[in-house]
Amino acid sequence: MYIKLISNYMKTYSKPTLIALFILLTGCQSAYYGALEKVGIHKRDVLVSRVEKAKDSQQEAKEQFKTALEKFKSITQFDGGNLETVYNNLNDEYEESKELAGDIRSHISDIENVSDAMFEEWEAELDQYTNQSLRRKSAQQLANTKRQYNKLIKTMKNAEKSMDPVLNIFKDQVLYLKHNLNARAIASLKGEISTIESNVSRLIKQMNSSIDEADRFIQSLNNR
Repeated sequence: MYIKLISNYMKTYSKPTLIALFILLTGCQSAYYGALEKVGIHKRDVLVSRVEKAKDSQQEAKEQFKTALEKFKSITQFDGGNLETVYNNLNDEYEESKELAGDIRSHISDIENVSDAMFEEWEAELDQYTNQSLRRKSAQQLANTKRQYNKLIKTMKNAEKSMDPVLNIFKDQVLYLKHNLNARAIASLKGEISTIESNVSRLIKQMNSSIDEADRFIQSLNNR
């Protein structure tokens, strides 16, 4: 049944659309991966796709946090006007930043899911070799891939964690401004700008490291 459905949808939809579609159709990851493999989309392909999505989300989040920082900094120059508009603008930046952070966390979870399945399958298939030389080469390749993957996922999670301090400060300042639409709220924000700048700088550095590591990991898989 899955094969017939996939064949029909392949004529109309792109691979990313098919992937999302068959999560709903199968309701089971093993069946989902099995269905994709029947049409030549292997776990490694899915892993590469998910790492690319995570990388793109990190790039987008990095730019969003930079934009939000500039918006928060600009508010410290506030000199009369509608403070409720100021609050709405800052809240929009916070909500956008929070949403992108959620996307990154979701992508990391997806990466861990398919990598676990891929490595488990690879380990099991080592026992199917009759040629011991090829088995050793495959085992070494598996070990190298795991080592690169572990470095990637650690870097991604470090970048993920670096978002929390920034989001927390953004949230605190937005809430304080909401509850105090007056000069005191602006003064409070001025006092936090240096901390926000420091945390955003750290976040961008971690994001860049994660993006670079994702590029290296994707290249290593594509070269095999």
